[in-house]
Amino acid sequence: MYTYRIILQKEPEGGYTVFVPALSGCITYGETIDEAIEMAKEAIEVYIEELKDRGEPIPDDSNTLEYSRNFFQYS
Repeated sequence: MYTYRIILQKEPEGGYTVFVPALSGCITYGETIDEAIEMAKEAIEVYIEELKDRGEPIPDDSNTLEYSRNFFQYS
């Protein structure tokens, strides 16, 4: 079992681009959030299979901590 963080970026023309930071170059797209998440699952599976076929280590986000904070500009 692997853990992956995905980032969905809303596109101006519509839909969502999805990035998987732990898997360099693993990027996909979906018209809706649900479709984008499903596409990410498929992209991750294909990426992992390729790593396994090449005998490469499989990175994941199981030890990654994430912190987000909003910063406001004061006048």
